[in-house]
Amino acid sequence: MRNQGWRGLVGVALALAAIALPVAAQPYKAEYTLSIVPDGGTPWGKGTQLWADMVRERTQGRINIRLHPNATLMGGDQTREFTALRQGVIDMAVGSTINWSSAIPEFNVFSLPFLLRGYRSLDALTQGEVGRELFRRVEEQGVVPLAWGENGFRQVTNSRRAIRSPEDMKGLRFRVVGSLLFNDIFTALGAVPTQMTWGEAIRALRARKIDGQENPITIFNNARLDTVGQRYLTVWDYVADPIVFVVNRQVWDSWSPQDRDIVRDAAVEAARFEVALAREDLLSSGQGMWENLESRGVKVTRLTPEQRQRFVDATRPVYVKWKTLVGRDLVEKAEAAVRDESISSKAPSLGTRK
Repeated sequence: MRNQGWRGLVGVALALAAIALPVAAQPYKAEYTLSIVPDGGTPWGKGTQLWADMVRERTQGRINIRLHPNATLMGGDQTREFTALRQGVIDMAVGSTINWSSAIPEFNVFSLPFLLRGYRSLDALTQGEVGRELFRRVEEQGVVPLAWGENGFRQVTNSRRAIRSPEDMKGLRFRVVGSLLFNDIFTALGAVPTQMTWGEAIRALRARKIDGQENPITIFNNARLDTVGQRYLTVWDYVADPIVFVVNRQVWDSWSPQDRDIVRDAAVEAARFEVALAREDLLSSGQGMWENLESRGVKVTRLTPEQRQRFVDATRPVYVKWKTLVGRDLVEKAEAAVRDESISSKAPSLGTRK
């Protein structure tokens, strides 16, 4: 009995000691993988590289990050990126809400046709309750979201003719991203959508197997799509493509609280830089990106309000269908945020004199 009592006391003592001792930190990796879909020359790539560089410097090399552009870690298939991140195949990413929408359907809110009305309405979503709710959805998937970046508003280009109305799109073959929502949008406009990776799209454009594509102007310029026949560009701002700075949950938990703060703060700074870079030329009133495009022989079409409304009307059934699929409550929050921003932007400032 005495021996059993002694063993019991020893067991209790060991248990108490285990509780009192701090849990040993997991060893850091020699190198962490960081995935992006485009190459490093885009604002997206430059912002991501800045994040990696700041983290390496501020942690004094404890967190060493290697950037892997062009979706190379997924064999070029950008739609597999979030799954690879969630499973721990890759450690970190700065990813597109469009590419990740198959895993998080709520991300499709940014792709509802013609919901957004410019950068201020986009900011109202990402920096408001909608953005916070979407971050909660990301966390539920075992991924830690840190900051919102931006790929930009997506424009449509083709090699055949200027697009000013839905009728101009009839029969044209367009590459679209791997999202059924984009299939529905282009089908509603009379076009023939084809889903393919970006690498496949470049080859198809060069071989004239497809007529056009849709992407932000920064991507158009970086890939020099005018050299593969994309001579007609229509500015229609039909959807936006925010990007998200994230870390795999297990990787995040392996870092000390101090290093987590460093990574988060660096992500916020890098995202702010990336957004400014993505918008810089587009918002410039001087010789900028648009003028450069026209000097290279690209015919730029800007829709009048009446022309734009025809596209809005043609895609309205798609909007109604996907409002339910995305989540009516979330979409109504987004609609309210866009509406409130629109009203506030039109209101005179307190210093305005009549």
